[in-house]
Parts: sequence; structure tokens; C-alpha cells
Amino acid sequence: MSVTLSDETRLKALLKEALVEVLEQRREWFSALMVEALEDSAFVQAIKEGEATEIVSREEIFALLGAKR
Repeated sequence: MSVTLSDETRLKALLKEALVEVLEQRREWFSALMVEALEDSAFVQAIKEGEATEIVSREEIFALLGAKR
């Protein structure tokens, strides 16, 4: 079964229409989804940066946090 150019064009139009409908009617849901994706991306970046730094003891961290009070 082959897909013709007309079928492909119609499918693209339907997908665009569905996406626009989701963005308009489910704005809060989509926003929450985007925020979560961005947070996940930031966590991945932070983990990668953390892997490239030296290991610090728990005591050193708490000493620094206590000094900032």
C-alpha cells in the first residue's frame, strides 16, 4: 500500500490542525509539558557538569551552607 502525494498532504494538514487544536484548547497542559521537558533538560546538563567536577564531602557542603546563614 503506497501513500500518494495527495494523501501525504492531507495527513500533514490534519496533523497541523490537531496540533493547533491541542495548543488552543489544552494550553495549560501543553505549558506544563514544556516546563517539565525544560526542567529535565536542565537536570541532565547539571548532572553532566557535576560529573566533570571534583567530589566534595557532605560535611564540606553543609559547612558552606551553614556559613551563608
